[in-house]
Amino acid sequence: MAGLKDVVSREYTINLHKRLHGVSFKKRAPRAVKEIKKFAKLHMGTEDVRLAPELNQEIWKRGIKGVPLRLRLRISRRRTEEEDAKNPLFSYVEPVFVASVKGLHTTVVEEDA
Repeated sequence: MAGLKDVVSREYTINLHKRLHGVSFKKRAPRAVKEIKKFAKLHMGTEDVRLAPELNQEIWKRGIKGVPLRLRLRISRRRTEEEDAKNPLFSYVEPVFVASVKGLHTTVVEEDA
């Protein structure tokens, strides 16, 4: 993995099914949010992870217990705007809407900033 200083975006497929196995129904969507944050922290190496409102809607769309089995995510490591922030970088996680997540691999997304 490259240095933490660089700003980068990657697309991942996260298997929520295995991460939510055995979790009781009324805790599935909240746990999915925690697992996505943990996933982003692991792959991007940032403590500060923020989820897009669209991603939250995608997780909760089928209710608290009907979390999708797999989600395609775009995780961007970005610079913090605030001056006195503890961490200079944060991860922003947003959903990628695809017809099927089958057979998709992790890809680096070119930023058009």
